[in-house]
Amino acid sequence: MTGYLTSGERTRCCGCEACAQICAQKAIEMAEDAEGFRYPRLDRALCVDCGLCRGVCPCEREAPPVHPLRAAFGGYLKDEEVRRESTSGGAFSAIADCWCHGDYAIFGAAAEGLEVSHRYITDLSELGMLRKSKYTQSRIGTAYQDARDFLRQGKRVLFSGTPCQIAGLRAFLRGEDAENLLTVEVVCEGLPSPWFIRKQTAYLEERHGGRAVELDYRNKDRPKWDFEVTKLTFQDGRRIYMDRWVNPFHTVWMKGLMNRPSCGRCPYTAQTGLADITLGDLWRVHQRCPELYGGNRGASLVLCGTEKGADVLAAASGAMYGHSLPTDEVLSYQRRLTGPAQESPRREAFMADLRGMDFQTLCRRWAGPVSPRLLWSKYVWGNRQKVFVWNLKRRLWRRGR
Repeated sequence: MTGYLTSGERTRCCGCEACAQICAQKAIEMAEDAEGFRYPRLDRALCVDCGLCRGVCPCEREAPPVHPLRAAFGGYLKDEEVRRESTSGGAFSAIADCWCHGDYAIFGAAAEGLEVSHRYITDLSELGMLRKSKYTQSRIGTAYQDARDFLRQGKRVLFSGTPCQIAGLRAFLRGEDAENLLTVEVVCEGLPSPWFIRKQTAYLEERHGGRAVELDYRNKDRPKWDFEVTKLTFQDGRRIYMDRWVNPFHTVWMKGLMNRPSCGRCPYTAQTGLADITLGDLWRVHQRCPELYGGNRGASLVLCGTEKGADVLAAASGAMYGHSLPTDEVLSYQRRLTGPAQESPRREAFMADLRGMDFQTLCRRWAGPVSPRLLWSKYVWGNRQKVFVWNLKRRLWRRGR
């Protein structure tokens, strides 16, 4: 296996930043390429060729084997306020509450304006800054080093992130202090180009005449969880909302046009056991278990790859409304558990247009208009309406017994 530092091949770097943190000589820094993705840059004048960077790189290692799931759960948090502030059903908050007692630290992605970086908190009252999905790759910074330091101090650590970040942490720790560490990964659809996000934000700023200060990719001010509403907040307090179906970001992203090159070869989409717990949306809940739809306010899928994860889930499930799911059926709720995000053969053409084309022209060429059939299926005869009919039929059936 040959990683990015050796080959310069972009598909051989997932951007986990483990190599930069393991280097005692500070010979590696992370720098953006022409697509906005961050890659390690080696200062050969400082390098002593110790090999630590290659040894810690997940892309230098064999793909981890698939492990059987220990447990699967679907549901949502009973605390409606926290559930509303969460992307899905609030399972992350329930897990953090169970794991974090005594001396602890919780690591996760936090938004700082429009940028995202990994940071830690040591007080559960601050957990709100780590909730919510941020559809951009966070800057890890010194998070792996900080987690190792806390573990050496005997503290309990919860580390959440994308699967490749969990792989980077595991490789960085090299088996150290695993007992006090709980790893929580999110189901990842791939890492979209920061350039597109910046270009879209700049366009909206110009169109609405204001400076954007906050970007919420999965807002639930209104109970529209499965509409994946994006909210952009301006400095003067104005807010604009875009449902997924009319947001070109989602259209372009789901076409596989702008993911990080390594995402198409990601070995961590299947259950590898690297993370104790995997969290995602309980998609298709309206079809397979409508009783967990919960008014379109969000539902979580929780998968456990280790016995530790299963034990934590068992303790956390008391704070949630839901039930266990057959482990052989969970793939029907999350397609990304079956394989990596596929890269479009037209990706290079799109990225060239992204660099040189104005935003409106880019979207007309690559996102296209929304079809009337899609609008009907989402807004007229959508999931909420289907669940309403299901509940009505159930009530009539019970009355007729």
